[in-house]
Amino acid sequence: MSITLARTRAVYDLNEVQGALDRSRGRSPELEAFYERMLDSGAERFVTTPSSVDALDPLFEECPNFDEVLDDLSRYLRLAQMGDRGFNVMPILLLGGPGVGKTHFAKRLAKVMQTDCELISMNALTAGFVITGSSASWRGAKCGKVAERLVRGQFANPVLVLDEVEKASGSSQSDPLAALYQLLEPETACAFRDEFIDVEIDASQIFWVLTANSTEGIPHPLLNRMAVYEVPAPTPEQAAGIAQRIYAGLLREMNLPAFEDKLAAAVLDKLASVSPRDLRKTLLDALGHAVAAGREHVLTEDIRLKTTPGKGRIGF
Repeated sequence: MSITLARTRAVYDLNEVQGALDRSRGRSPELEAFYERMLDSGAERFVTTPSSVDALDPLFEECPNFDEVLDDLSRYLRLAQMGDRGFNVMPILLLGGPGVGKTHFAKRLAKVMQTDCELISMNALTAGFVITGSSASWRGAKCGKVAERLVRGQFANPVLVLDEVEKASGSSQSDPLAALYQLLEPETACAFRDEFIDVEIDASQIFWVLTANSTEGIPHPLLNRMAVYEVPAPTPEQAAGIAQRIYAGLLREMNLPAFEDKLAAAVLDKLASVSPRDLRKTLLDALGHAVAAGREHVLTEDIRLKTTPGKGRIGF
């Protein structure tokens, strides 16, 4: 059995926060309230590290097409355990077409690490203030996602997922990717300043996971700051295993112990064309059709497929 170990780390200086609060009196009630929250919650946050590489075993089973990523993470975790340090690796970029499981993998990784997960959709994002915050002098100003997660959350090492990062766009004055040049480097991320609160925050422990369909549109200096992985679509055998695990989970969730615990090969073959986002619903509908027919097993006719041009095979 693997447990998660946790130590604490200060993510900001309370004296600096108090000084900023004193200087901000009368300027912005929202900013004052945020400083007071920082003082009330204290500066210490948990840094979690799985106690054994066995913690990654569920991911090898659930996300079999991510074995290259997981092999590297296993080695980094062993290093962290040997050096008695936090599980802190360089940012990773997951490349692959829609449906290979990139976002699902990142969320499951956070669960394995027993830390928070923050998903930021970069699709059509045109301004960096979503990440870095906006100046307190602006109307409606607020902090960015990085500061919000570190201040309001319990962990110094949350998993931050930047989804579809290649689709972010902006001008030279408001480049949504500009802040990443600092944040993806631990040496500079330890002194990150959100524009709203203007206090140094240690963001060096954040576990960054970026996803993209391709590297087109991602500046090379950013690519050089990341470990880049090409994630293939699941093989037919892997896809069948994924469908079977989702089916088994639904049987437990719906309390259907009388149902056959394995899907027939013909059913798995038919499910191979189901969109990843529709797989759970398709299986849930199939169980409903089987129950309506008085059966305790799923047949191919229970799998009602929707015809949608361009849909690929199973994934997440």
